[in-house]
Amino acid sequence: MAPQVLRTVAEVKAWETALRKEGRRLALVPTMGFLHEGHLSLMREGRRRADVVATSIFVNPTQFGPKEDLARYPRDWEGDLARCASAGVDAVFAPEPGVMYPQGYQTYVEVTEVSQGLCGERRPGHFRGVATIVTQLLCLFRPEVALFGEKDYQQLQVIRALNRDLHLGADIVGMPTVREPDGLAMSSRNAYLSPDERKRALAISRGLGKAQALFRAGTEEARALLEAIRQELRAADLREDYVELVDAERLTPLATVRSGQPARLLVAAFCGATRLIDNQPLGG
Repeated sequence: MAPQVLRTVAEVKAWETALRKEGRRLALVPTMGFLHEGHLSLMREGRRRADVVATSIFVNPTQFGPKEDLARYPRDWEGDLARCASAGVDAVFAPEPGVMYPQGYQTYVEVTEVSQGLCGERRPGHFRGVATIVTQLLCLFRPEVALFGEKDYQQLQVIRALNRDLHLGADIVGMPTVREPDGLAMSSRNAYLSPDERKRALAISRGLGKAQALFRAGTEEARALLEAIRQELRAADLREDYVELVDAERLTPLATVRSGQPARLLVAAFCGATRLIDNQPLGG
């Protein structure tokens, strides 16, 4: 059954009000569309955790910088709607930009600590845009649970912080990164890769795997773990944006990591003109 398509704030409010009168539990999966198995895994988990699942398909202009890929970001409305139906989504919110940012709009949300460094440093203003649109969506839908992928790990920590600090009341669930059979993290931007770039992009997950193996073998120094990743990036002619080992919650850099200590390896690299990100847990 095709999901109901909502285009306006008034439609969302009417839909959500009716849901509340029925006493039904809601899961929300915000996306920018061009859906893949990673997104669908969130929707299916939402179905498991709630009575009703809503998703948003909105390429949010405020999280793109002036030289980024807003205009050419991949879109596939008909395919996305069919994928939502296959995952059991009940409603899709697909607004025009003017619905979320009407004339005179002037309110933005900024998370000041976990948005620092990493993608926050390389993409100024990105997380302000993410935090603003996610806050709008959580306020509009008032879901009991909202699901996000761990591939965008810093984004997940930003969303957890704003949900907590603004008392928005959702259970924010981070779901493991879904990968292609060869290990490449699923991403809408993988569509930009040429066949050769697609092969070279595997250096990112391969490097993360080598660092994990070193850690399991007893290596605790960040320098050695990060160098294992950098070697793979260099061998595949990928340009490093960042390679870091950080505390899993605060995202502060770590010089060493021990077993049982929650930590995260994070990578951003350019494969040709395409910027890819990936990460893996380490320690606890």
